[in-house]
Amino acid sequence: MTNAGKTILVTGATGGIGKVVCQFLADNDYSLILAGRDVAKMEAACASLPSSNQGSFSFIQVDMSDEESVKSFGVQLRERNIALDGVVLMPPQLAPTKDCLPANDTWKQAFQTSFIGPLSLLKLAIESMRPDPSRAKRSKVVIISGVSSVQVLEHYATSNVLRCAWLAEAKTLAFALGERGIHVNTLSLGGTLTDKYRSGIEKRASDAGVTFENRLAEETSNVSLKKYGTPREVATVVEALLGPMSDHMTGQNLVHDGGFTKSY
Repeated sequence: MTNAGKTILVTGATGGIGKVVCQFLADNDYSLILAGRDVAKMEAACASLPSSNQGSFSFIQVDMSDEESVKSFGVQLRERNIALDGVVLMPPQLAPTKDCLPANDTWKQAFQTSFIGPLSLLKLAIESMRPDPSRAKRSKVVIISGVSSVQVLEHYATSNVLRCAWLAEAKTLAFALGERGIHVNTLSLGGTLTDKYRSGIEKRASDAGVTFENRLAEETSNVSLKKYGTPREVATVVEALLGPMSDHMTGQNLVHDGGFTKSY
């Protein structure tokens, strides 16, 4: 198996997308380090992964909004002598808001939670990578963002800024780390039918007195494919970006939105 012996760090590993990404990578024989806040959920997630495959599974507790927690994560990564071959970074999402001029404290907290903390964790992860381009050994970083990184959405005011910051940082890291054989790409997601997202549609359907199917059709009417994505479809692209497909790609942003974004 080509992925046997490769270790990937996955943040947000117990979320709706993270769980499916972990399952998909495990099915493809990657070893995984899960990162998240809830120990019980991560223990359950590790136990649910296929033990018959060649990968191994463990976790490190971390709260990316807390600087001390991120430092502790780095200590554990070093103490375990873990050499990472890749990272799937899912910065915490911000709640929708139309407030385009929030208070300074709101901005400070938003940047700490969704940019500064995750970037500090990514730095520690990169320090644990051992790529060797001369031996075709490359390390891959996939940063999962949202479609407001490429198209402004009126109800995601702060996210419009933060997600663009991730695109810029990924491009910067791509230039800085490319010679070392570390690739950094981003994946911008449109609507994705996680359990939580589906529950939101169900509530909106109930409030409007329509069926789930009718509400879903209405919400996806401006999507070229007339559907939202699934977590498994996301996992498929993530796995591709971790693999040989991206051996000559870095600093790129893939838009995974079914054709919602109408721009060149």
